[in-house]
Amino acid sequence: MTVKIIERSKLWFALSGIIILIGIISLLTLGLNFGIDFTGGNRIVATFPQGTTVEDIRSVLSEITVDGTNLGNSFIQTLDGDDFSIRTIALNEEQRKLVLDKLNERFGVQSDKVEIDFVGPVVGRELIRNAVISLTLASVLLVVYISFRFEFKFAISAIVALLFDAFVVLTIFSITQIELNQPFVAAILTIVGYSINDTIVVFDRIRENLKYPGKDLAQKVNESISQTLRRSINTSVTTLLVLGSILFFAGDTLKPFAIPLFFGVISGTYSSIFLASPLWHAWKVFEGNKKHKKLA
Repeated sequence: MTVKIIERSKLWFALSGIIILIGIISLLTLGLNFGIDFTGGNRIVATFPQGTTVEDIRSVLSEITVDGTNLGNSFIQTLDGDDFSIRTIALNEEQRKLVLDKLNERFGVQSDKVEIDFVGPVVGRELIRNAVISLTLASVLLVVYISFRFEFKFAISAIVALLFDAFVVLTIFSITQIELNQPFVAAILTIVGYSINDTIVVFDRIRENLKYPGKDLAQKVNESISQTLRRSINTSVTTLLVLGSILFFAGDTLKPFAIPLFFGVISGTYSSIFLASPLWHAWKVFEGNKKHKKLA
């Protein structure tokens, strides 16, 4: 069965436009909830009694509120052995003492055996700069590669879909106000790779089907999407099952990486089917119409 995607291109463009509009409004009004990696703060490393869990530490920290921020929302990560890393907002000496007293009271953590570092916002700015450079460089290289392998129109359509996926994830994080830290940057770059792979599979089938005469362009694109649809859905569902397992069972350490990936995979599947291919088709039709007008 051939799905009719191209005939509903205006619907997909409108839906994508609404998502982008929601994202712009959310980013302008709510902004993003940058974590310690971007805004600066304290990193506390301490050894806890055997059997201590992230949730045990979080329950203690949730009893402390500093400048309107509940420390229960701090990023807590397991390290080697019984060591844990706690990343909080910037704390003054009195506030750090309060945290250490609470940890000592509940877990017997000795303050002289605790490492406390300050992460400055300069590191955060460097992270953002490196992420932007990486995304830009990846986009340029992908344009060159896809233009060489396929054609320039394929390349631009793929990059638009790729940037759409990254923007969707940013929008979700803006709306939910989930904290952004280093793993988010890694997740965005991973989404870029996943999304472009899915799109190229569809484009490769379109290129193959263009060799066969007797059908109009829209029908060939629809058939190409239909022929790769099962593969795209199966791959996405399998990936989402793995990411879902990580979200529910892997604890807080991997969640900052798995959450954006989860939504990025969903968006990548949508954009490769409903955005990239219709965009390429619309461009080809527009170009064809211009040529006909010149000839007329």
